[in-house]
Amino acid sequence: MIDGILGLSGWEKVVAVLVMTHITIISVTVFLHRHQAHRALDLHPVLSHFFRFWLWLTTGIQTKAWVAIHRKHHAKCETEDDPHSPQVLGIKKVLWEGAELYREASRNEKTLEQYGRGTPADWLERHIYDAHSYCGLVLMFIVDILLFGIAGISVWAVQMLWIPLFAAGVINGIGHWWGYRNYEVPDASTNIVPWGILIGGEELHNNHHTFATSAKLSAKWWELDIGWMYIRLFQALGLASVNKRLTRPRIDPAKTTVDMDTVRAVVNHRFQVMAHYCRDVLHQVHRDELSKADDASDRERLKKVRRLLVREASLIDESAQVKLHAVLSDNDRLETVYRFKLELQELWKRSAESNEKMLQALQEWCRRAEASGIRTLEEFAQVLQGYSLRTAAS
Repeated sequence: MIDGILGLSGWEKVVAVLVMTHITIISVTVFLHRHQAHRALDLHPVLSHFFRFWLWLTTGIQTKAWVAIHRKHHAKCETEDDPHSPQVLGIKKVLWEGAELYREASRNEKTLEQYGRGTPADWLERHIYDAHSYCGLVLMFIVDILLFGIAGISVWAVQMLWIPLFAAGVINGIGHWWGYRNYEVPDASTNIVPWGILIGGEELHNNHHTFATSAKLSAKWWELDIGWMYIRLFQALGLASVNKRLTRPRIDPAKTTVDMDTVRAVVNHRFQVMAHYCRDVLHQVHRDELSKADDASDRERLKKVRRLLVREASLIDESAQVKLHAVLSDNDRLETVYRFKLELQELWKRSAESNEKMLQALQEWCRRAEASGIRTLEEFAQVLQGYSLRTAAS
């Protein structure tokens, strides 16, 4: 029994561990995260219960606690009330002590009641999965010993460390500290690659924070969302149905006037609109100004503010603000397109105003953009007028 019932070789045991931990991360991303926390999809009761059972065995996670903590993270992101923000607590704290932060947050009954609503509350959850969460871990330890022999101790240890390291540490820590951003949202979320096969798509954290209720986390053609691949498989088997997913904005080239359909489309796709603005206007004007700069010190100053031009203003610290505004004050074209960016962002912050006022504001923004004398800004305003929520048939 030294090698266990299965009698696997060393490499076969490694493969078995990778398969089991992969099932665990898929259980977290599909069941806990996309299904339970955000209701981005519905799961067949059989599949849903398999995920609950597997997580009980391999993590001891209590569904209500995990969902509540995650929802609070979204609601209080990057504030003192965020359960695990590296911007507040520091990257080392969240990366290496993420599991401890989770356990501390799970003891807050107010958090559980306020943010944990709608999670399973059946007999199994109340009397087994929740009441005896550590029993699953003990059972998994026994099973690993029986299947893998003495090596089962190491197998079990890896299983126990997998979610605390990758979910509580890497995603919650590095996912708000280092990486690239497709969308400039008010929090510090980032996308981190190429960890997809290990984290099941959760590494696309900036995409998720931008479109929290989307069942699909990838936004670029080259981004791989392993979790979405499984969801599509479950759909084909009749085990899942998607409630919401990220959609691309529709642009009608024949549409040349700003109407209420334009306003709704721009507000609905506001993060994609801003991403396009940063790519097609800000970056292009920045490149033009950089190519025209004769002085080496001017070129260096321009290079240093490239990222600041597109960065969410609330995330720019005071010293960086000084550098940015110093460059803008010396460059009229950059100052103009940056100011237009801020004005465009203000439009969807005014959603409480009447439709007529929002329509007038967007029409005025486009009119001034087309009269700016900056070609890329003029072209963007013309494209913006084509945004529509109507289907091609309508």
